[in-house]
Amino acid sequence: MELNEIKPKKTNARWLTVVFLFIVTAINYGDRATLGIAGKAMSGELGFDAAAMGWVMSSFGIAYVIGQLPGGWLLDRFGSKRVYFCSIFFWSIFTLLQGTVHFFIGAWAIIMLFTFRFLMGLAEAPSFPGNSRITAAWFPAKERATAVAIFNSAQYFATVIFAPIMGWLTHEYGWQSVFFFMGGIGILISIVTLVIIRNPKDHPWANQAEIEYITEGGALVDMDQKKSNGKKEGPKLSYLIQLLTNRMLLGVYLGQYCINCLTFFFITWFPIYLATQRGMNIKEVGFAAAIPAICGFVGGITGGVFSDFLMRKTGSLSFARKTPIIMGMLFSMTMIFCNYVDSIALVILFMSMAFFGKGVGALGWAVMADTAPKEMSGLAGGLFNMFGNASSIVSPIIIGYIVAWTGRFEWALVFVAGHAFVAAFSYLIIVGPIKRMELKKKD
Repeated sequence: MELNEIKPKKTNARWLTVVFLFIVTAINYGDRATLGIAGKAMSGELGFDAAAMGWVMSSFGIAYVIGQLPGGWLLDRFGSKRVYFCSIFFWSIFTLLQGTVHFFIGAWAIIMLFTFRFLMGLAEAPSFPGNSRITAAWFPAKERATAVAIFNSAQYFATVIFAPIMGWLTHEYGWQSVFFFMGGIGILISIVTLVIIRNPKDHPWANQAEIEYITEGGALVDMDQKKSNGKKEGPKLSYLIQLLTNRMLLGVYLGQYCINCLTFFFITWFPIYLATQRGMNIKEVGFAAAIPAICGFVGGITGGVFSDFLMRKTGSLSFARKTPIIMGMLFSMTMIFCNYVDSIALVILFMSMAFFGKGVGALGWAVMADTAPKEMSGLAGGLFNMFGNASSIVSPIIIGYIVAWTGRFEWALVFVAGHAFVAAFSYLIIVGPIKRMELKKKD
């Protein structure tokens, strides 16, 4: 073979990119979890009851859902880099400001906390559609579930790393320090975004061999390339209607809504459950919450790797994606067993099993990267996240009222586990074959 025929070894810029998405997502979920750790001390000082705290927790979800379609449209119009930077920077500012609400008196404290939490949710709206969009641009189909599992598993890693730190900060320096710490980290990482996030064809760390490899594997490398050439289109109503009337996507939306009910229980009410019903102090809660989170992290990576393994072995996208999701959701229902034990060790065991199952089944963003029409990847991801995070509005409020009315968490756990069952049902019965949706264009 002639020297000029030897192909250079492909670079791995795509994996460095997804590692950065992992870091950003960990900070994202760390910010969301601040109230779960600081909530007990904050509510005690400011006089919030469980129902009021439920509304404050849901304020993030309200804004997050409202911002999904605009956030997805901004991604499609201006590209991932600029929108991603602005999203991280502003959500970090509003996280930091939550540490100042003790300066307000009476009802104004809860109003300002609600407002800052709302603005944080609005700023975070493009984050996961951005993750999905970047993954679709950088990864071939046979690696995509693993890539999505890596950044998605950061939600569990965030608890492993940040929950003990935030618990310690709350105990040593007061609940305000939690918000200052997390907001400061986010502001710093937003600056790094300007260096790391690039179009595949423009990235200085990616050689031609890697670009050819991911392009041949189905990566949508031209999404932002088109935007830089000045071809910018707004959302078309007919396209939006197609997204809203597609049976496969409707099943995926329902599944994500139910999966997110588990997510938001774990990052909001679970630490409070350990502190109130199980009598743990705040430092113990931080470390105890990290154990199920480690299991969720392992489950998340396992689900993505297993899905891509099934994809390579069977060639069936539907089988490869559905199998881990259904199995994981059914396994996560083990949290109900916590209602029948008094041992803290058994509670942590059953919650760890549930968190592992939830991690295995949390492949919704991989499915979205597989199915979103290439012309509207950002908007489709925003719509998916809007439906999924409607749960972040509803579930904290309902759980708050369940706990306020009953004084305990038993029925709250049944409520969350029921959502896991519905998610499995949706992927088994409603979704049907998983494939990339083709938009019908009018001449």
